[in-house]
Amino acid sequence: MTRISTGLRRSLLAISASGLALAIAAPAFAQTASDEDSGDIIVTANRVEQNLQDVPIAVSAVSGDRLLDSGTNSLENIGDIVPSVTFRKGTTSANSAIVMRGVGTITFSVAAEPSVSTVVDGVVLSRSGQSFIDLVDIDRLEVLRGPQGTLFGKNASAGLINIISRGGTDTFEAEASAELYEGQEYRLRGSLSGPLGDSLSGRLTGFYGSYDGNIRNINPAVNSDVNGYEHYGLRAIVDYDNGTSKIRFIADYFRGNDDCCAEVTGVSRGATLDALLAIPGGNARGEDQRIVNHNLVTRTKDTQWSLTASGDFDVSDSHTLSLVAGYRSWENTEIREGDFLPRAVIGGGELHDRGTVNTDQYSFEARIASDPNEAFFYQAGAFIWYSHNTQLFRRSNIQCTLSSLPALPGGAIPCNTTVFDAANNTIFPTASSTSDVDSTNYALFTQATYRFSDQFSLTAGLRWTKDELSYTHTRAPGVDARTGLPATGAGVSGNPAGGLTTATPPGNGTNTSTGDSNNSNWSGRVSAQYEPSDDLMLYVSYTRGYKGPAFNVFFNHTAPTNAVAIDEETSDSYEIGLRSQFADIVTFNATAFQVTYDGFQANNFILLGTPPVLVSNLTNAGQVRSTGFEVDTVIEAAEGFTLRGSIAYADAKVRRFNPNPLTNAPSALNGTRLPLAPEWSWNVGADYETPIGDSMRFYANTSYSYTGSQFSDLGNAGPIDSYGIWNASIGISDADDNYRLSLMARNIGDTSYVLLNTSAGQRLHIPRDADRYFGIGLRVKMR
Repeated sequence: MTRISTGLRRSLLAISASGLALAIAAPAFAQTASDEDSGDIIVTANRVEQNLQDVPIAVSAVSGDRLLDSGTNSLENIGDIVPSVTFRKGTTSANSAIVMRGVGTITFSVAAEPSVSTVVDGVVLSRSGQSFIDLVDIDRLEVLRGPQGTLFGKNASAGLINIISRGGTDTFEAEASAELYEGQEYRLRGSLSGPLGDSLSGRLTGFYGSYDGNIRNINPAVNSDVNGYEHYGLRAIVDYDNGTSKIRFIADYFRGNDDCCAEVTGVSRGATLDALLAIPGGNARGEDQRIVNHNLVTRTKDTQWSLTASGDFDVSDSHTLSLVAGYRSWENTEIREGDFLPRAVIGGGELHDRGTVNTDQYSFEARIASDPNEAFFYQAGAFIWYSHNTQLFRRSNIQCTLSSLPALPGGAIPCNTTVFDAANNTIFPTASSTSDVDSTNYALFTQATYRFSDQFSLTAGLRWTKDELSYTHTRAPGVDARTGLPATGAGVSGNPAGGLTTATPPGNGTNTSTGDSNNSNWSGRVSAQYEPSDDLMLYVSYTRGYKGPAFNVFFNHTAPTNAVAIDEETSDSYEIGLRSQFADIVTFNATAFQVTYDGFQANNFILLGTPPVLVSNLTNAGQVRSTGFEVDTVIEAAEGFTLRGSIAYADAKVRRFNPNPLTNAPSALNGTRLPLAPEWSWNVGADYETPIGDSMRFYANTSYSYTGSQFSDLGNAGPIDSYGIWNASIGISDADDNYRLSLMARNIGDTSYVLLNTSAGQRLHIPRDADRYFGIGLRVKMR
């Protein structure tokens, strides 16, 4: 398939439009926040509402209130609450990724999808980057660990994050909050909710946030803090519930403008370049570095908007029909400093990138479910999903081997970029690429549970999936931007996208490369569940996961080497788990797992172009395995006093690596750890609430999260030291909690750490929370 058919495109549009019309004509999926501390947590990990303690899946649920109290504003920080999740920070959200149990997909290609899927109000997101927006008006967030290839299915071979929004209310409510932190960081949020008519309610929420940044760029042309952000957005939800039918309609808009992420230099780059950078205190400060000298500010511009309609309809006394239709639009623009220097010099050229990704996706799902309270309970459904992705990318270099300009202090000789003569030998290698990708996914699925008794039940599920993927990639060989003559440089090759006819194997010699792939797969799940008492449940399960084929479609993509489809990734997961509650005060849940991935889609390296350029290349890297356990505990120690703790251990390693046969570039040895896969992660915390007289209440919260040592890249490259972060807050409110004033402290121990270490310390990502800072917040409610 080279393009989605006109008929299918019209069908998808018609289905989505029908779903939206249905949302307006009939009634909303009303989600209610659960009492997390009591253990009575309602989740939809099985696509129906169930108590978490009754679900035979490794799932962690976090209420929206807890996200607010912990200062978790996006999925980038979710690892502080759910230790089995780690985050890969890229220079732009389009290059960032979520890793679960040590497994995730890291790639720049727009024709590859994540191993950890994100679902927002029933709609599967096309790429990881779409999920890194502010978490606003969240009822709860569910982290489903391990393959979810039966009921969710769409490329969730390693796990899934399920986000459910807070809806309308039966009575009028208004809420506003303002937070101010050190470093000129502000966050403002406001919402209105209440009845709109008979059985009709709604919610309207707006938010704004800004931050100057935690890194200082001392370049005279910049001279300001960077790695900050400006975010704002609006969300509207309409719910209708007449008792037999529920409909929800959601429209939202998000805009982000981040001057992020400047990568600091944490090691010496040699005496000449160190003097050129002229960083106070020197370059070799490691993770304590907070200064850069860049003549281009790395930034990301993000725009997203979406429409979602979902409905649950009682079609009989025992069956419910569920429909979800969604459309999402995402535009991400990346401006990147790639040489990390203040100017081009001999031996240190300039490399600047600009790229824009546009994604439009449509999806529709229909599902029928029987009464989950009966001895035999089943679900069956159909799913269709389509996305169109484009990427425009341009790389601009400046480099020289001679210059007529005098040496700078320290010995660096700047390239002469204004006098263009052969003696100066300054060239401007540049190239642009255009990528166009269509992806279509169809699925049929079913799952059934039979309860042999009140204590024992079996569950089995099966999903058939078909993926169709096609791409067109256009890129001419590099040229000198000044003369138009052929020129190559750092990351700019002399090959066209179609490959050279003289290559082995030969390309087609044109500037265009195309390809398509069709693939189908069966995935599924079998589990047994035993409940010896009302407060204890044991389960064992086997799950087959699936992630569809991919292509390497990005700037330096060159056929035929990269034009071969990357095969599907499959996973086989075995779990044994325990869910328990004791004396109505202790909740203790534990899971042991082993997941083996075949055809693991990971970045290897390959040499491209003339002269050869070493680039990251997605391949079926071989077989990897993650083995470990997870424990979650909540203790109601006393009235108003709650203790909680979670621990995750994952031994995620390469079992059998397939090095790329076309190059002698580095590869991962068998037995090496996967990137961003700490063996140990854990957190502990406590919440305390008590009245002060008859008119006030006191609140206190503290937490400590630990992340073990890890590596940034496959092959044990880019080591990252372990670190622990201690956060706390205290607050007071009136007796009804209509007015609350809070004081917040982040990283109380002032522990510095990095999220990513590239090029042996020459490029380090330093997050906001790598320094201690304090804040104050005010929240006002009317109800």
